[in-house]
Amino acid sequence: MEARVFRLKTPLSDSDIEKLRVGDIVYITGLMVTARDEAHKKVLETLESGKSLPIDLRGLVLYHCGPVARRRPDGSWEIIAAGPTTSMRMESVEAEFIEKTGVKMIVGKGGMGARTAEAMRKHKAVYAVFTGGAGALAAERISRVVDVYWLEELGIPEAMWVFEVEDFGPLVVTIDSTGKNYYQERMKDVKAKVPSLAEELSKRIQEILGEARK
Repeated sequence: MEARVFRLKTPLSDSDIEKLRVGDIVYITGLMVTARDEAHKKVLETLESGKSLPIDLRGLVLYHCGPVARRRPDGSWEIIAAGPTTSMRMESVEAEFIEKTGVKMIVGKGGMGARTAEAMRKHKAVYAVFTGGAGALAAERISRVVDVYWLEELGIPEAMWVFEVEDFGPLVVTIDSTGKNYYQERMKDVKAKVPSLAEELSKRIQEILGEARK
């Protein structure tokens, strides 16, 4: 079955998200915000204190990314590379982040767990993966740096960057708004096969040992 391809613009709506399914390919145009461990922590602490975030994240795309950036002579930023960070690093806080910020798509690599998938089902969001090791390609899709927050406090990789992107992708949906989680399902399949594989391996080892004694 040929994968469906969607080109979406931020802010994303519930209807944009509800039509996406695991395996779909997405290209994003609009605003994309980066956040890794420290930025997640900073966002949640800010909201818990009753303060407002420096940017409204509702309907936006959150990218697990620590970009490589440098200032140009005119003071503007150039993004050299923007490859994805392993998303499971944020699993413990992602469900709360989704609930409190209203982000509609999270992009990273390596998949996320059951708590995040349930939050996506409940709040209508999706998770998509971008190819690891393609940081230069990702940077080519960034039209400009709109802003950067908490730079002095957190440093370049952990700061919250706001990018304007054009046809950022390809992104492959691996958790959809029904809660279906591609990586978790594949892990279950692998675990189910372990006992039979172990039995086959044990038999083969015994056969090899038997042949060696002859």
